[in-house]
Amino acid sequence: MRTAVLILALGSCGWFPALSRAESPAKPLGVIDVFNLQLATDPQISPDGKRVVYVRQFSDIMKDQRHSNLWIINTDGSDHRPITTGNFNDGSPRWSPDGKELLYISNRDGSPQIYRRWLDNGQTAKVTNLISAPSGIGWSPDGKWISFTAHVPITAKPLIELPAAPDGAKWADPAKVIDKLVYRFNGAGYLKPGFEHLFVVPADGGTPRQISQGNFPHGGAATSASEAVWTPDSKYLIMSANRHPDFETDRMNTEIYEFSVAEGNVKALTQRKGPDDNPALSPDGKQIVYMGFDDKYQGYQVRKLYVMNRDGSSARLLSGGLDRDAFSPRWAADGSGIYFLSADQGNTGLQFIDLHGKMRKVASNLGSGTSAYGGGMSFTIAKNGNLAFTYCRPDLPGDIAVAPPSPPGGEGGVRGNGENAPKVITKVNEGLLSARTLGQVEEIWYESSKDQRRIQGWILKPPGFDPSKKYPLILEIHGGPFANYGDRFDLEKQLMAAKGYVVLYTNPRGSTSYGEEFGNLIHHAYPGDDFFDLNSGVDAMLAKGYIDPDELYVTGGSGGGVLTCWMIGRTTRFRAAVTVYPVINWYSFVLTSDIGAWASKYWFPGLPWDHVEHYEKRSLLSVVKNVKTPTMVLTGEADWRTPMSDSEQYYQALKILGVESVLVRVPDEPHGIAVRPSHHMSKILHVITWFETHRKKVDQKVAR
Repeated sequence: MRTAVLILALGSCGWFPALSRAESPAKPLGVIDVFNLQLATDPQISPDGKRVVYVRQFSDIMKDQRHSNLWIINTDGSDHRPITTGNFNDGSPRWSPDGKELLYISNRDGSPQIYRRWLDNGQTAKVTNLISAPSGIGWSPDGKWISFTAHVPITAKPLIELPAAPDGAKWADPAKVIDKLVYRFNGAGYLKPGFEHLFVVPADGGTPRQISQGNFPHGGAATSASEAVWTPDSKYLIMSANRHPDFETDRMNTEIYEFSVAEGNVKALTQRKGPDDNPALSPDGKQIVYMGFDDKYQGYQVRKLYVMNRDGSSARLLSGGLDRDAFSPRWAADGSGIYFLSADQGNTGLQFIDLHGKMRKVASNLGSGTSAYGGGMSFTIAKNGNLAFTYCRPDLPGDIAVAPPSPPGGEGGVRGNGENAPKVITKVNEGLLSARTLGQVEEIWYESSKDQRRIQGWILKPPGFDPSKKYPLILEIHGGPFANYGDRFDLEKQLMAAKGYVVLYTNPRGSTSYGEEFGNLIHHAYPGDDFFDLNSGVDAMLAKGYIDPDELYVTGGSGGGVLTCWMIGRTTRFRAAVTVYPVINWYSFVLTSDIGAWASKYWFPGLPWDHVEHYEKRSLLSVVKNVKTPTMVLTGEADWRTPMSDSEQYYQALKILGVESVLVRVPDEPHGIAVRPSHHMSKILHVITWFETHRKKVDQKVAR
């Protein structure tokens, strides 16, 4: 009876996918599986290295919302169970220094607050009653304090004063006065006046005390700032922030700061021009590792690791021999070096570097998400050196893996023989994926017709693929533009393959994980020669013999939407196109996007009115007159990264030119169109249906 009740309770919280008949054969993924997929993220290994707490994300099909709970599992894979339950958003778990308690953030009482849980008896206490959501929580080494950041509102003096309304009158909402450069941000919407600040609160609860002061951002959606870390003596907090007077116009110029917990005094530990982020203190508290670069205002700049003394002196470059981004540095438990993340050729690995700059790979395939972009890449280290990290593959969205400090065979990722080999300890999608047949992924390398550079990509084939047949091809282009696709799980592409399409996704010039020179091939030249990289990929697919040359389609989101428009503005080989939340007019992008002012400094030689011809040359309106391809334009109405106004310009231009086109507006969705699961389904279905509408006649011999 107790077992039956437990199963019903867990099922009601969305942890188990919708059940199918046991005798039913495996079938391809369906769009409804947007609700069924789960992700394991943010693994936090216990101080003794024996247990891992992680965040398990799931969706509620009845209320069309995404939620998360906390789960715990032993590092040998045993005793896997929930810590929290219910349709809430529980996250950011953090172990107490002695490993007996947990902190986490939850909205289970309405607004997000900090909670403390005793693991021996399950007793839970709400530590805060904040008016603004906390983030970046951390426990002081002595266990007495909790640090966090939260928004501190500012009430500006009104510019006008209206006459008093008569008693009982109901007047309209007052006008809003905006005086900030960045006043709205993708995902956050219109920003409330004020600044994020650093706080501490007693671990036993009580009144939070603000540590940072001044009208500077110490976190928040529209700024670059890192989670604060405690010094071993619990007297100081170290964090990156931008406290320069020109933080609005030079947002990347962060420094590492030391904040005194007792007095609130602040001291800058770095001074250079450029970002200094993600500080981490050595176990003895004598050194700080951080990441950054000397800012050259290039489109792509490789982030390096630096080490300095605790007082900011003797800073030196540590990862100068690595021509790849290094991020999320964490000290080894014995202080012998630093673990960090770095992507190479579309695969994110966990690396170790000693204090002399010698590196070795510990594991590959880090991540947890539903896109080939990756995401959810994180790891933590126990006092005994054991590691916990997220893990993904093309057929595995995201699970938790563990590894010892020096795993043998680590060059190949989570594999190897013996008890010391890294191993995956969760299977959060086993119930769903055991009843689904996924398309198989194959790596491809080919030469660009522009300059014979080798371009890497991946081919996703439909379930039951037969090379003797002819298949339609979708060229799916990544955004960024400084980002990368990789051999990672991708739900949207799997659903395209499930409908009978072969999907090609590549890393054209400008993609990250191939070094600074390759990334900057599109510096001040995007879109540009990436056309040849992508078009050559289509040619390489045609050479394989199983693609129908009359069944070519193209789509992509954000920067991929830019390149979709660039492709159909320069070739008519595609039967249909879907451009998803694209930038169309770079001039208007600078003046309407949440990152427009920043982009004008890094992606362009200057402001649009000073470089009109340059902006026009790179505008998608410069080639729109060439478009003959039936085109769908698909954008969220709450997208402040690539605002709807750009999509409207392109749609209007296509209509004026007589090109078959439709504009799809998704309400309340920011960039990505995935906040609500049903909207994510709608996005996928609109793309596939537009292509299906323009397929060749069914009486032709085309695989479906």
